[in-house]
Amino acid sequence: CERAPSPGETKRCVGSVEDMIDFATSVLGRNVVARTTQNANGSKRRVTISSVSGINGGKVTKSVSCHQSLYPYLLYYCHSVPKVRVYEADVLDVVSNAKINHGVAICHIDTSSWSPGHGAFVALGSGPGQIEVCHWIFENDMTWTSAD
Repeated sequence: CERAPSPGETKRCVGSVEDMIDFATSVLGRNVVARTTQNANGSKRRVTISSVSGINGGKVTKSVSCHQSLYPYLLYYCHSVPKVRVYEADVLDVVSNAKINHGVAICHIDTSSWSPGHGAFVALGSGPGQIEVCHWIFENDMTWTSAD
């Protein structure tokens, strides 16, 4: 919470749902919805991704993501970064094809200001500004977007 925001980032650490809503609406306006991944089912195993839908039609949009932080009390690190796409998708068991989760993912389109040592670049063998980086929103974290 103490670090300076990255270029284009707006951030706030909040300790209540009311403060989270206030921050999200200050960035996105009053017509917002919170989206989150339902559970951890499918983690660390092969899955099938189905029924993908892009928020705002899959176009670049604004969002506010809030991540749980480890403090002696519940604290959320909320931030908005420019140039993202947000998606929702069903996660299916690869054998039975049964739905086991409903996930929310965010794609960071502009990674040019990220550190070359960022874990995503290390894992993918790339660097700042060369690729977009997408990741799931964890269970109990959330991404606020304008309501479709």
